[in-house]
Amino acid sequence: MISTATRPAWGDIVLTALAPLIWGSTYIVTSELLPPDRPFTAALIRVLPAGLLLVLLMRRLPARSEWLRVLILSALNIGVFQALLFVAAYRLPGGLAAVVGAIGPLLVMGLAWSVEGRRPARLALPASVLGVAGMGVLLLSPRTVWEPVGIAAALAGTACMATGTYLTRRWQPSLPVLALTGWQLLLGGLMLAPVAWLADAPLPALSLPQLMGYAYLCLAGALLAYGLWFRGIARLSSVAVSSLGLLSPLMAVVLGWAILGQAMTGWSMLGLLMVLASVLAVQWASVRQS
Repeated sequence: MISTATRPAWGDIVLTALAPLIWGSTYIVTSELLPPDRPFTAALIRVLPAGLLLVLLMRRLPARSEWLRVLILSALNIGVFQALLFVAAYRLPGGLAAVVGAIGPLLVMGLAWSVEGRRPARLALPASVLGVAGMGVLLLSPRTVWEPVGIAAALAGTACMATGTYLTRRWQPSLPVLALTGWQLLLGGLMLAPVAWLADAPLPALSLPQLMGYAYLCLAGALLAYGLWFRGIARLSSVAVSSLGLLSPLMAVVLGWAILGQAMTGWSMLGLLMVLASVLAVQWASVRQS
């Protein structure tokens, strides 16, 4: 159950941060392990088995009055977001896709301000702007290729995730966290199924690395990460949770450097430090404001 009664603590922040760190590996797993040109199939395999497992395990139905809200959250947080995420992951370098995602905290703050009249904490707005600037310094260069469909998908996906994060916190569904996670993954997966069937080519015979890639995305990227993420939404402000999403592009860049040998210059290190400072400042402001 989403509750505002629990005072946020640094332990909650660290656990929630594990989710975007895991998601940051999506780009490299997609580009290096998965069969090419099947974004909707990848999204479907990621979320549907995990959702079915959690729903069967928890055996809790949403209240009759909450079904519409759960459906909307499922579309925003899972169905539409995952489809757009994998379109961007297939078409853009992981870091560039993530730069676009850095505007998420600003979108959440804008929603809270415009809908509720709730001003962000004093440090939250400049710290979020610092995070966007840091991602730009970290990743953008004159050689960057702006693939239009990939950029559009990344922008739309960021807007979906930011809206879903804000509404999950605002609506506070009565389901326990794992049950809410399971239903969103299951319903979002069912939304993806006809799209994957119509838009993607059938899967070829999968190799062991490809099977391991899909299993990792499902078990770690959906089952574990979304459980931690929705737990965090229950305990932290929506702005604080969205700010932690900046760790996803950071992880994508670090993995690209460590595994693929992608260069990191002095400017890259400066951008990395700017993003980390942004995340820490927003979390510190959130804890102080609570």
